[in-house]
Amino acid sequence: MEKITQENFEDRYTDPIERQEIDKFVCKEMDRQIHRYIKGMRGTKRAMDCFIEQLNSLKTIPEREKAIARYIDFNRKAISGLDFRVVLARAIANYCDTYRYMVDFIKNTRKVAFYLNRIKHTYIQFHQLFEENGKFGLKDHEGKVLIPAEYDFLRTCYVYVDDLSLMPVIVEKGGKLGLVLPDGKNSVVADFVYDDIELRDEYPYFEATINKKVVGYLDNKGNLIHE
Repeated sequence: MEKITQENFEDRYTDPIERQEIDKFVCKEMDRQIHRYIKGMRGTKRAMDCFIEQLNSLKTIPEREKAIARYIDFNRKAISGLDFRVVLARAIANYCDTYRYMVDFIKNTRKVAFYLNRIKHTYIQFHQLFEENGKFGLKDHEGKVLIPAEYDFLRTCYVYVDDLSLMPVIVEKGGKLGLVLPDGKNSVVADFVYDDIELRDEYPYFEATINKKVVGYLDNKGNLIHE
């Protein structure tokens, strides 16, 4: 008899329909958890409506999973204290038709471990800084380069963004600061003309300084908004 491992468990010991439905209910619960986080951080109906609208515009579960994972990457406090076992338990309860079936499901420790690992792999996809030849860049959780290592300084932006938009990164080049999108294309959205760029907690997200004077604020598209 073939030994059961985490590597062969999915193909041989779980039902594809079961995985699909558990994924769907887990995504729904993660959506709910982010809602709770937004409410706790902002407490405004506008923020809630904006998040709901953006997430609802995504039609497939993989799209929603990716969006929520990206949100968590740049808002890591969203899962601070979150027990993924509770997330999974809620998903299992929604999936199971009977109480007995639910109890048997939860008692299957190997299956539960499989789904917990699946949840973490899906939603915890943290980017990482890396260095090459004294310069800094950014990679995603799989090692794909989001920003090449050609900058003297790089600061990722952990900030609440309720519209799921891609946030630029504060970088330094030639002694000046600018903003670059972590899109794998090295897209510069704010030129390297600033002496300092400070992160703000709300829109517009960046405070820009030249010669020790605040010249305005930059949004996530690099547009300069004057005071």
